[in-house]
Amino acid sequence: MKLFLTRIVTSTFTGRGLRNLRRFIHAYRRRIRGQKPTVHYFHQPDDPYSHVAAQTLDALSTRYKIALKPWLVSAPDDAAAPEREKLRHYALRDAARVARQYGYDFPDNATLPETSISNACANALSAALSQGTFFETVVSTGKALWHGDAAALAALPALSDKETAKAIKAGDGQRRAFGHYLSGMFYFEGEWYWGVDRLNHLEERLQEMGLDSAAQGTPSIAPYRDMKLGDVPPAKSRPVIEYWFSFRSPYSCISAPRMRKLARHYDCELKLRFILPMVMRGLPVPGIKRMYITLDTKREAERCGLPYGTIVDPVGAGAARALAVLHHAIPLGKGELFAELGMQAAFADGIDLASDEGLLDVATRAGLSEAETRAALADESWHALAEENREALFDSGLWGAPSFRVDGKPAHWGQDRFWALEEDIIEARHARNA
Repeated sequence: MKLFLTRIVTSTFTGRGLRNLRRFIHAYRRRIRGQKPTVHYFHQPDDPYSHVAAQTLDALSTRYKIALKPWLVSAPDDAAAPEREKLRHYALRDAARVARQYGYDFPDNATLPETSISNACANALSAALSQGTFFETVVSTGKALWHGDAAALAALPALSDKETAKAIKAGDGQRRAFGHYLSGMFYFEGEWYWGVDRLNHLEERLQEMGLDSAAQGTPSIAPYRDMKLGDVPPAKSRPVIEYWFSFRSPYSCISAPRMRKLARHYDCELKLRFILPMVMRGLPVPGIKRMYITLDTKREAERCGLPYGTIVDPVGAGAARALAVLHHAIPLGKGELFAELGMQAAFADGIDLASDEGLLDVATRAGLSEAETRAALADESWHALAEENREALFDSGLWGAPSFRVDGKPAHWGQDRFWALEEDIIEARHARNA
């Protein structure tokens, strides 16, 4: 009965019916109050992703029939960003690559700004916020910050540290009241959209509401980016993709079938580097973060045409048992299929991997016999390899799943970076043909 209820609750929670109901309620409340559709934007002055996202604000406010309200916020707390220093350094190079992809500004050689210049940027933005000139100021202040132009920041009107702290406290409170923890975020009537990566979902929603003033057929401001699966350059040997994933990661679930497709298309060797879920490695995952990730994954799954939403959380025994079987399936040439089916079972099919019935069902469909599966469950050697994979992930500068890299190039984090991995693969094939 508990398993049945879990399936009903999770499929309902992630379903389009409840999403549409939430949207209807928010729209109804807005209409009876006579309010204009309002998108809230939460900006962290020294966050690279916020600087990239801020470069869309002018176009958004011009094109869509909305009010756009900015807020200043602080960085997420440690529970929401458990490997803060790794995140800060990764964000520098990732934001630069995202900016190039979308045609925005972020320097390739950016470094973490000193506290004094970060404070100067925040004080200038809080002054602009109070004067109603935030949209005219946010991009230029960000450029000054990330290009290290302290003189340009010093020349701008600025509030005191105390006044800026008050503005950030107000922004943090509003973000918390709406139900989030990150910066570079857009919020609109019950739903969150992270930076330029998720702006396509927000734009699509605004377009469906008839709030787009552009001519029909006009490209979106930040269209969805995905792998193209184009021509395959010749190579004398196969590039190697390292793929870190977790059986408890929703984003890993929707990345696995696409990773297999990408690797096969470009004739790459796919090295499966399984890791324990973050919570099983002692890293906290707050409830507010789990809720956002679950709903965001649903949108991304729909965008990719993948099943998702009937969930039986595999944390604990489910993930451990799946890792034990996967460890044996890989040398048998059945690891890729088992990993994909196992994550689909937990996040789309509502199958309990902690049960013999559920795990044997997945293993059988992946081509493993019951004897092979039970032998794998009796073998604890997977722990050592999971730890080795975790150490390799940390050595790459990352910490979470899914992450991946090709031929030792800089690693990427997140199922929304397949376009970047594809570019790296093409480059690697050219290098292997030289």
